Amino acid sequence: MGTTRLSGEDFAAATQAAGIVLVDFRDAASGSSRAFAQVFDAAADRHPDLRFRAVDLPAEPALAAAVGVQRAPSLMVFRDGVPVFAEPGWLPEDSVELLIATIRELDMAAVRETFPPPVRRG
Repeated sequence: MGTTRLSGEDFAAATQAAGIVLVDFRDAASGSSRAFAQVFDAAADRHPDLRFRAVDLPAEPALAAAVGVQRAPSLMVFRDGVPVFAEPGWLPEDSVELLIATIRELDMAAVRETFPPPVRRG
């Protein structure tokens, strides 16, 4: 399936969907971001059952600020709409594979029990 671009307009819908969504906040001007993009895009090819999304950080400053991303590369991972990983910096291929395996094995009932969503008032 590969990596597809994600913008501020479709971020919420994409990350709140069922399943696993990995989001790479990238910047073409950053060497480390370009290096991680290669690792990320290769992982997308190996895991067509997951959704890999890329956000162009310089083009989406409001989105980056809203989710707390300050530099590229930064990786966020969501499972069934729950943020389960967020870290700046690039990861090597074996670490991305370990991360994916770990997230696949998460007991989401336990995650939701331990970290319940905030109560929305309005």
